[in-house]
Amino acid sequence: MQKITAQKDKISFWGIIKEDFKNVKNNDPALHSTIELFINYPGLWALFWYRIANRLYLKNVPILPRLLTGIARLITVVDIHPAASIGRRVFIDHGAGVVIGETAVIEDDVLIYQQVTLGGVSLEKGKRHPTIKSGSVLGAGAKILGNITIGHNAKIGANSVVVKDVPNSCTAIGVPAKVIAKGFDKSPFSHNKLPDIDKEIFQYLLKRMAVLEHALESGDNGAIHKEDDELEELYEKFIATIG
Repeated sequence: MQKITAQKDKISFWGIIKEDFKNVKNNDPALHSTIELFINYPGLWALFWYRIANRLYLKNVPILPRLLTGIARLITVVDIHPAASIGRRVFIDHGAGVVIGETAVIEDDVLIYQQVTLGGVSLEKGKRHPTIKSGSVLGAGAKILGNITIGHNAKIGANSVVVKDVPNSCTAIGVPAKVIAKGFDKSPFSHNKLPDIDKEIFQYLLKRMAVLEHALESGDNGAIHKEDDELEELYEKFIATIG
């Protein structure tokens, strides 16, 4: 859905806001009229109010930045700290439940789906929230926690919990998230094609139990060793895909 660009030209504050609106119009197939931008895109409006609050925050204006983001949170159900750093052409799709912490850094051309959390795991001051590099896609419900880095063009599967760095151009899924694919893929993020890690490891355990039960009942050690070797090979391939 999102078109990744390498645009680095200077742009004014209001130009960035205009670009946010244009980004949705250019890249969201669900948008059928301009009026929908004003009534159906809470993520866009949360970003709009964040832009203003962040500008005031950087000018050391007291109270008002937090007040603006607090009001925006009540209206949009998106919680963005005014101190967070968010780049250009970032799109928060649907928006509901998104949380972006104080020291989070989001670079250009990042796509964020609903209920994503960029959270901290420490009460200490300093950098404690994630850095999301340009071109990344964060699936619905993903929790990215701590001072970690999601690399350029990385993809995070829905409902994954990420607590370690994800390299550039990799896909990570699961709880905790594991890298399952490497290499840049500019095609849309197809969650229906992602492997179910929990299901696969559970099926492996069931097959392993079946081999052991057969060994106890038949006493045919030759056939058992062959089945066990085949199962072990499948297990090693599975571990290699998530390592």
